[in-house]
Amino acid sequence: MEEPTIQKTELKKACVNCGAELKYKPGTTSITCEYCGHSETIPVDESGFKELELYPYLQEMGSQKHSEEISMLHCKNCGADQHVEENYKSLHCVYCGQPLVIEDAYKENWILPGAVLPFQIDKKESFRIFQKWVKGLWFAPNNLKKAALDPQYTKGLYLPYWTFDAQLFASYTGQRGEYYYETRRVRNANGKMVTQQVRKTRWYPASGQVSGFVDDTLIKASHQKSGRIPGKIAYWNLKKLQPFDSGFLSGFVTEKYTIPLKEGHLHSKEVARDIATRWCKQDIGGDTQRVLSMDMQLSEETFKHILLPVYVSAYRYSGKQYNFFINGENGQISGSRPYSFWKIFFAVLFGLIIIGVIVFLSKK
Repeated sequence: MEEPTIQKTELKKACVNCGAELKYKPGTTSITCEYCGHSETIPVDESGFKELELYPYLQEMGSQKHSEEISMLHCKNCGADQHVEENYKSLHCVYCGQPLVIEDAYKENWILPGAVLPFQIDKKESFRIFQKWVKGLWFAPNNLKKAALDPQYTKGLYLPYWTFDAQLFASYTGQRGEYYYETRRVRNANGKMVTQQVRKTRWYPASGQVSGFVDDTLIKASHQKSGRIPGKIAYWNLKKLQPFDSGFLSGFVTEKYTIPLKEGHLHSKEVARDIATRWCKQDIGGDTQRVLSMDMQLSEETFKHILLPVYVSAYRYSGKQYNFFINGENGQISGSRPYSFWKIFFAVLFGLIIIGVIVFLSKK
């Protein structure tokens, strides 16, 4: 039996000029020294993405191939698992802001990512987006801007996802519905007889086969126990994916997947079934469709572990925790926010006064 290949990837690189850590510069293919300005280009892997055969990885030995050993910290407060680079002495959890200490780190293997979508906006831009968002909030407390919104608690985080590819074949039986209309005389609300067109459907039996390639079914690979990533921002342009290179991770936190490959695969099959059903309905045609039975088969299944960028911040206001999230590729923002009780109270009171004045004047 072939021995599993364990790879150790060095996620930080020292500057040849001053020895400081080189960090990835968002929107480029370079790692740069923040102190002396020295820059190095991240090499492009001409071989492209590593699409891995699925079923060998679902076996115990196969799941260890193409893996690497990384240092992880488990947040005892919210349960998030985060990669920590060796140069950190301490940091805060990207989700809940609780301190994490490097001495608590442990070693763990993970399936080496096949691709990464590098950050396209930097940390300063992410905080500017957040400040603009705060200014636009209705009924936000006046001193929200003075709360603990320190940019140092805004962390760039690579989220783990699975993508699945497969050839899909499905045979189905169903019905094609075609609309027709009947004219009826009915009594309306005023008691008058009126003519009304009533839509009806004629159903015809249908059966057939559909097939095609299902590309990059995206399945989240983390439970995100605290601070769930809002669906509003969870859209990335996967055409910007780059073959994985650890240089893109330098200076950022990486979350390890907590949803295993097997569970992710089951979720992807549910998505594939939805796709197959849609294809069947398109094949049936007509005005409306019913799929009564469907036999779906997937073949040539491959997958890859990918990392997608997001900025996360946990901040506290009046003793309560709030989170905001910014898509690291397109800048979309979403988050939780506090409301000012008194602003809402006086707004409602003012509205009632206006209504009262209008009613009073209308009676004159």
